[in-house]
Amino acid sequence: MKKFALTMSASLLMMMSPLTFADEIKTLKVCTEASPDGFDYSLYHANSTADASSEAIYNRLIDFVPGTTELRPALAERWEISEDGKTYTFYLRQGVNFHTTDWFTPTRPMNADDVVYSLTRQLDETNPWYKTAVQGWFYAQAMDFKNLIESVNKIDDYTVQVKLTRSEAPFLADLAMGFTSILSSEYAAILEKSGNFRDMDTKPIGTGPFVFKRYNKDQSIRYQANDSYFRGKPKIDQLIFSIAPDASVRLQRLKAGECDVMLYPSPQDWAEFDNNENLTLIKGSALTTSYLQLNMQKPPLDNKLVRRALALAVDRPNLINVVTAGAGTPATNPYPETQWSYNNNVPKFDLNIEEAKRLLSEAGLADGFNMEIWVRPGTSGSNPNPKLTAELLQADFQKIGVNADIKTLEWGELLRRARDGEHTTAVLGWASDNGDPDNFLSNNFSCSGLVDGSNFSRWCDETFDQLLKDARAETDHEKRVLMYQEAQAIFNDTVPWVTLFHPLNAIAINKKVTGVVASPLTLNSYADADIIE
Repeated sequence: MKKFALTMSASLLMMMSPLTFADEIKTLKVCTEASPDGFDYSLYHANSTADASSEAIYNRLIDFVPGTTELRPALAERWEISEDGKTYTFYLRQGVNFHTTDWFTPTRPMNADDVVYSLTRQLDETNPWYKTAVQGWFYAQAMDFKNLIESVNKIDDYTVQVKLTRSEAPFLADLAMGFTSILSSEYAAILEKSGNFRDMDTKPIGTGPFVFKRYNKDQSIRYQANDSYFRGKPKIDQLIFSIAPDASVRLQRLKAGECDVMLYPSPQDWAEFDNNENLTLIKGSALTTSYLQLNMQKPPLDNKLVRRALALAVDRPNLINVVTAGAGTPATNPYPETQWSYNNNVPKFDLNIEEAKRLLSEAGLADGFNMEIWVRPGTSGSNPNPKLTAELLQADFQKIGVNADIKTLEWGELLRRARDGEHTTAVLGWASDNGDPDNFLSNNFSCSGLVDGSNFSRWCDETFDQLLKDARAETDHEKRVLMYQEAQAIFNDTVPWVTLFHPLNAIAINKKVTGVVASPLTLNSYADADIIE
């Protein structure tokens, strides 16, 4: 009997071996540039957080076709808009399941209750979840959703009606942004009852392509494919983010096979991929701007003459050549020419040291002044080398008598302190979230953004603010174009940012990887990724 059993086991092993290899687990390893701030994206705005949360774990009513700004149905199969543009009715997809994890097992599919919860928690001050956002609901407040959305109503289990106080041209595009991700109200009720509100951010539950498994802070994030994903189970079984702020470290890991995808390779290294038989570079234009953030409440930056002087002191061609190896274009406006409504008629801040000195003298600062430049370590999609950028700006400003002390802060700390207005200047960048000009302007310069801290310039101009509101309410596209061109002229005259450059977007991958695309929104989704041996 024992001999028979051993023979039978060997036969079974031989029969199972081909199946085992055929069903080998596919793991996609991504070398990413920064740790997420958390996993409830409604609280944050960094792209590294979006990749780790809204792109991997969640869905929205509407989302973007990968690699584009084109909208497509997601958790809403279809929608209707009233003639006055104030009422949106969404018809939800049925049979969509929330993730099952060690800490939560859903008892029902996604429905209207989840949509109502996900939106109203950011708007209703009486909602027990509203005050859990210690630093505010970043996008909802910056975009004035509290005053825009009159109500979010459940019509039936699979129909939701959103009523607005005014028509809002970019509203559908706004709903495709990560902060409107749909979370489980059933899970929320459990957390509320236990008082563990924080778990929504640290133990996330979504409907997206990947199920969150584990986060080792500043090291890695692990996900598992969602077998019941409504668009079909992802082709990869596991997704791992390996966090490495240093681009050279990420590159070495990619070359060594420790990563399959590398985000934001340094432009100085792009040539390495031209003749590499194993690796390739995916490049694409991005709706992105790198800039020096100016805190207009901090003297002497409260003086427009000083801000203009700084803008005229920057040698942008040299900056672009050194920092991006030529893979960028000089920035004048808050967004690049590829964004519709770009204004070509505003004055450019070409290098003019003598004029910069004259402006400082007129401002009573002929001998210059001292200030700080805050900068993050590592790289980002908006700037391949923020530290080097700061050093070049430091040298440029020295030529007009401005002494800039560079201070490096951990990314999350920099954002938190800048939100509170502690900074003087900071090297930052903005990537469009939805392909609409309003996303650059309202998020960064609206008066409502000043309240919650998304307006790092600390600038509130009622005329400019009203112009943005009027542009959002306008349904005539050509009229919106003219409004945004006027807004850019005001921006150019005010100088809340010293705009630097618009970078190209690039992702390096192993040639075995398919289904990864460069997004103009610099979002990185792996729902369609595969590894072909």
